[in-house]
Amino acid sequence: MTTTVNTPALALGDDALVLSHRLAEWAGHAPVLEEEVALANIALDLLGQARVLLSLAGDEDELAYLREERSFRNLQLVEQPNGDFAHTIVRQLYFSTYQHLLYAELATTAGPFTGLAAKAVKEVAYHRDHAEQWTVRLGDGTEESHRRMRRAGAALWRYTGEMFQPVEGLAVDWAALEASWLESLTSVLEWATLPVPEGPRTGGWAAGAGRQGLHTEPFGRMLAEMQHLHRSHPGASW
Repeated sequence: MTTTVNTPALALGDDALVLSHRLAEWAGHAPVLEEEVALANIALDLLGQARVLLSLAGDEDELAYLREERSFRNLQLVEQPNGDFAHTIVRQLYFSTYQHLLYAELATTAGPFTGLAAKAVKEVAYHRDHAEQWTVRLGDGTEESHRRMRRAGAALWRYTGEMFQPVEGLAVDWAALEASWLESLTSVLEWATLPVPEGPRTGGWAAGAGRQGLHTEPFGRMLAEMQHLHRSHPGASW
């Protein structure tokens, strides 16, 4: 297998790859046809980012389909199951807000990710807007949609602190990035009549070891499904 040589590329690439697969799981199951298309487009954007990033770290196919679970460096947030539509939207809100802010900073910093970030930040701006619009629509919607959004926000909150743990090789002001994320998120949640969730985001009962290769139980099942075809027919092409 190709040796991985670019830890930041691997971390960012794994984030995009895993979330792309999670969103693709909505195919045929989205609540309306328009969302079927929207979620598929977001998944494809993320997959394109993953291909570029993983190619910087090694052979993209081998990295996606032949690594074991402990070799993946994605955030635990992106591997969380889709749950209901509210759960998917909250996961996307948390992540796309972070990714948009991160890529905006990387796009203005000279380095190996400048070109990718400059292109990807435009895609992620749409992902973020999509998540924000649905957050407001559901949060300030019916009593049931509001309840589900609050439940999803609380369930996923413990995974958000890991996004701002420094990634070696990325020259980013992580504290400033987290402050901007919290400010933006708070504004959107207030607009949606939703509270900022309570509970720890770092330490205590917070999660956050995906960057070190420690993942939650659902990830193993997702990875087995994602890698099944490639492992069943090694070397096949069509």
